[in-house]
Amino acid sequence: MTDHSDHRPHDHDLGFAHDLPRMIGRRRLLSLMGGLGLASASGLPALAAQCVALPWETAGPYPADGSNVKDGQTVNALTQAGVIREDLRPSFGEMTPVAEGLKLDLELTLQDADGCTPLEGYAIYVWHCDTTGLYSLYDTTDANYLRGVGMADAEGKVRFTTIFPGCYDGRWPHIHFEVFESAEAAVSGEASVLTAQIALPEEEAAAVYETDARYSNGTRNLGRITIPSDNVFGDNSDAEIAQQTLAVSGDMSEGLTGTVTIPVDFTADRSAQMAPPPGGAGGPGGPGGGMTPPPDSK
Repeated sequence: MTDHSDHRPHDHDLGFAHDLPRMIGRRRLLSLMGGLGLASASGLPALAAQCVALPWETAGPYPADGSNVKDGQTVNALTQAGVIREDLRPSFGEMTPVAEGLKLDLELTLQDADGCTPLEGYAIYVWHCDTTGLYSLYDTTDANYLRGVGMADAEGKVRFTTIFPGCYDGRWPHIHFEVFESAEAAVSGEASVLTAQIALPEEEAAAVYETDARYSNGTRNLGRITIPSDNVFGDNSDAEIAQQTLAVSGDMSEGLTGTVTIPVDFTADRSAQMAPPPGGAGGPGGPGGGMTPPPDSK
């Protein structure tokens, strides 16, 4: 994703506490704060290191949000009854298949990047692949699982239960999402205020793929890709990658928990430029990459 800093308002007058996370990255800042006791002594706000605005990313070829077609038919899960839900593992509406895989409880926190304030009442549409990289409604046409809309509470939090996504050839493991001003906006086809992706952490992904037989191609495919070579995440800044990477905890015997904060810059450039893939692997049009950048209105 191209660095859109040239399109954002000038930040040089907002002070050291605002600029520091962008300069050195969230993880490095947290390490420094923990090691030197700077969390309180420096006067940095508690959320300063957790509020790097996420860049716009491509929705990819499998959004099922009414923006593309399959076999000549518009694919739109957002207009189907039951799409607003918490458990994404079963199909909804008239479809019945259930996705198998390691349980993952997601907690997503939606924030306005200007002030790190909660986006109460906003909605987020989440979708991702199954254990081997297949997407419902496109690859698996009789299912619409691993898709759903949730609404943010007073703290900006949205919770889903899903499975840990697989890793397919050419892409770093990820979760797609679109943020809308309300649930009504999401299901009526209005433009999102942010379209982006969540990156999965390498260590935890490698452990899942190695130990769970349902992720039969995960280890092989993860070994072929890195964040820098990924055609979506590859040109994001270190601070953006740190912000959009899921923090995973828990025990694989009982399921995992993943948390991430999603700050929305309402003034950001809304185009999604694909990072050039090395050797052409995973390029535009490849699975989960992007067939065309989303229109500026999205």
